[in-house]
Amino acid sequence: MSSTAIACVAPRIPVARMRSIYRLEDVSKRLDKLPGKDHESLRATYERMLEKGEQRFQVKPSGLPVMDALYDELPNFHEVLDDVRRQIALCKDSSDALEITPLLLLGPPGVGKTHFARQLAELLGTGMGFVSMSSLTAGWVLSGASSQWRGARAGKVFEALVDGDYANPVMVVDEIDKAGGEAAYDPLGSLYSLLEHDTASSFIDEFAEVAVDASQVIWVATANDAGAIPDPILNRVNVYEVQAPDFAAARAIALRLYEKLRASHEWGQRFDVRPSDALLDRMAELAPREMRRAWMTAFGNARLAQRDTVLCDDLPSNGMKKSRIGFMQ
Repeated sequence: MSSTAIACVAPRIPVARMRSIYRLEDVSKRLDKLPGKDHESLRATYERMLEKGEQRFQVKPSGLPVMDALYDELPNFHEVLDDVRRQIALCKDSSDALEITPLLLLGPPGVGKTHFARQLAELLGTGMGFVSMSSLTAGWVLSGASSQWRGARAGKVFEALVDGDYANPVMVVDEIDKAGGEAAYDPLGSLYSLLEHDTASSFIDEFAEVAVDASQVIWVATANDAGAIPDPILNRVNVYEVQAPDFAAARAIALRLYEKLRASHEWGQRFDVRPSDALLDRMAELAPREMRRAWMTAFGNARLAQRDTVLCDDLPSNGMKKSRIGFMQ
């Protein structure tokens, strides 16, 4: 499906309404029951909740957003973008809230999975929370730790909703297949309820112990190996196998990144409007996430040589041949 298959009828600017994500009465009751001493962090959390109030913006696009640039920038994510467009289309002419089925982006490192999640958050106009599962040893980072433990704090989901401005932020669970922890504690356990719309509407963080509505959170998980992900998670998400872009697409990504870097910096105006074909061919050997670093190195080397043209010799010498594995020509 091409980016023009559905006509773009509105700009990207979303329309937001307000949504209550917790009950002030519940917070007040918890605060009143706190002992006079200790629990300073929990007391501060409740006071912050009362001060900020229970209302958050819920982003709802007034029409189909313009996504042509994303289709061009992310050629290996067209299937995911198509699905996002379909789900936006369902609510654009109604009072229904925007709901996007949790996404699992499955593919090799460096193909742009995390970058896609950031671009999705920007497209929808919401905030974004980020959790790297490869560094977790327990699920409390997502769901909070009991206030009875020393150094306990609320989890990432609670923080994104309570401290943020939106009821439907994009929450990225990066490298979900690398989640580890103690044998007696499943670090993904809290996701079983968070990924279900009905149970997520009254999610209770173990630190605050106040129900919050996490049903509107837009989940994007990334992984390299589906075999390491529990079935209860796989059954709750739409799985998309993201391949490395083919050579032509990678070349186009490299060109757009060159143009973007050149246009966004004053020093960029010194350089040629377009790099050479030979240089783009070399850049196409890299994974998308490595391209920006390579361009920055090349720009810097060219300036050190007092040139306004970036040459192949300006590219970093190490790693330029390794990432070609996985490209389809």
